[in-house]
Amino acid sequence: MQWIQNQTSTGRISSIENGADPREPRQPGKWDLRSLLSNSEVVAALGSGMLMLVAWLTSQWSEPLSVVLYVISYAVGGWVKAKEGVETLLKERDLDVNLLMIAAAMGAAAIGYWNEGAMLIFIFALSGALESYTMERSRKDISSLMELQPETALRIEKGEMVSVSIGKLEIGDMILVKPGELIPADGKIYRGSSSVNQASITGESVPVDKVVGDEVFTGTLNGEGVLYIEVTQSAESTLFAKIIRLVEEAENEVPESQRFIKRFESIYARIVVMATVALIVLATPVLGWDWDTTFYKAMVFLVVASPCALVSSIMPAMLSAISNRARKGVLFKGGAHIENMARTAVVAFDKTGTLTLGTPEVTDFIAGEGWDRQELLGISASIERMSKHPLALAIVQSAEKEGALLQQVENGQSITGWGMQADVDGVTWKIGKSDILDEVAGDAQEITGSIEQDSLSESEVNRQHWLSIRSTLESEGKTVSVILRGDSIAGMIALQDAVRPQAAMAVKQLQQLGIKVAMLTGDRKATAQVIAKQSGVDMVFSDLLPEDKVTHIKELRARYGHVVMVGDGVNDAPALATATVGIGMGISGSGTALEVADAVLMNDNIDEIAGTVKVARRVQRIVKQNMIFAITVILTLITANFIEGVALPLGVIGHEGSTILVILNGLRLLRSKP
Repeated sequence: MQWIQNQTSTGRISSIENGADPREPRQPGKWDLRSLLSNSEVVAALGSGMLMLVAWLTSQWSEPLSVVLYVISYAVGGWVKAKEGVETLLKERDLDVNLLMIAAAMGAAAIGYWNEGAMLIFIFALSGALESYTMERSRKDISSLMELQPETALRIEKGEMVSVSIGKLEIGDMILVKPGELIPADGKIYRGSSSVNQASITGESVPVDKVVGDEVFTGTLNGEGVLYIEVTQSAESTLFAKIIRLVEEAENEVPESQRFIKRFESIYARIVVMATVALIVLATPVLGWDWDTTFYKAMVFLVVASPCALVSSIMPAMLSAISNRARKGVLFKGGAHIENMARTAVVAFDKTGTLTLGTPEVTDFIAGEGWDRQELLGISASIERMSKHPLALAIVQSAEKEGALLQQVENGQSITGWGMQADVDGVTWKIGKSDILDEVAGDAQEITGSIEQDSLSESEVNRQHWLSIRSTLESEGKTVSVILRGDSIAGMIALQDAVRPQAAMAVKQLQQLGIKVAMLTGDRKATAQVIAKQSGVDMVFSDLLPEDKVTHIKELRARYGHVVMVGDGVNDAPALATATVGIGMGISGSGTALEVADAVLMNDNIDEIAGTVKVARRVQRIVKQNMIFAITVILTLITANFIEGVALPLGVIGHEGSTILVILNGLRLLRSKP
């Protein structure tokens, strides 16, 4: 690390700091003409429409040439859909709406209605292209950050900067990130400070100030400062890599309603084909229609009865909602979970790291009579720095902040399930759970393992004094640890995990939607009650093991219906899997929780949950609107065709126009605000 100091002091990096203009972060998924025309299906549909128009104009003076142009228009606009229809027929031995539309267009051409057939192909191709573009746009909004992953990193090796592939970075490597560059790996800042734009990961557009010790993520954009970063995750384990896996799952997940429509489409397509054949065969002998009238009405029926609009009623809306939420930092693994979110009756939160920040801090350090507070704090931190437990780290951090003097310790060891012990100047010290202050009996000894009952040889009066202090601290929602010097109590430490600033508002927003809010935690009842009061939840379940959380989720589902579980830890994974929808915390969450979860809060912003429920409910309303509208248009056009007769162009416009309308109705969700 001497090299870093030398380079900084000699000014070798000053040109980097002062000469670079930070690049603006890319704005993915923007609706503009360039992105629209980059979709091959859109280009094919527009090309088909242009050829149709030219063919119609040409028909005024050259019929053969116009027919040639119409054939080309059919091929350009209908090739993709015809290919999909034939593949479905051959591979799955099934009919779909694509084949019905191509058959109708060919039928129109067969009786001389070339322009009507071309119009059908054009509008059908355009509606299909819009749906395809919606899917592509949605994926871009979620996965455009894949393009933001740098290919190389500047690794510091023996005092030199070496450019290496990010796949070769290992945990513990030191890398340098210049101003305006993308951060190539998850890590912690070792030296330097800067503002980092994390929009690609968290959805927050405002850059976050980062200093020594702060975490940074792959794919985020460094601002004006030079950063030296210690790599903490391998390339395949980064938050970035996890997002990519979630995107892949989202693209393959289909909501139950869409699966139903797909099954319905297959059956319905067969019915339409059989009805069309029956009409062609029976209309002349039964209804007395001539052949031209019969075939024409049959082609109109084939067009207007096809379920294009019905099939397009769901997925564009679902994908738009996924895209909408992705821009707010809520990443869904698929439309099925959006569908389930709309039915949410209860949201159950884990406490630590979810409703709270998950980083406990020392709030009270009480030294016993005859003990100097700074000295006792130094001894406590000296023992606790051998542990990686969050409470131990908080005590060490508090001592460092206050400048307490740390001492040499010996024979340090962890007492499983209780705390730590070590020798300082030949005296044994123990720091751990305050349960040991309860009535001295077998229970206390079972909890503390190696701690002897004789170590509690305080007078009953003194014990009651410390019990009183503990009671007061626990009533404030604090976790209490006791400090033992040999056989006597030397002091007490109170720690507390702060409630997230947005927790109370997030809970209130859910309650305003008629949703019950529960809190599940392994903490003691007193601590849980205080956090519950501060956050305003309706139900509190405390002293829970992971299996207990699962039991309560099942009970809540049985009692209320659909339950959303929000958690961040490995111990939350079973409950996340049991809930109707499991939501993991993207930044503070464990890898296991993210894998199990159905959705991820990429910026840990729990106040987006209520907005997500609103968007999900809006999706449900739009899908219902689309389906009712689609069915109404189909029935109206079928009835009109048999009673009065519908011109094929009007049938095409009415049917395919309704398809475009339901797609556009779903696209409203892209810019919808909760």
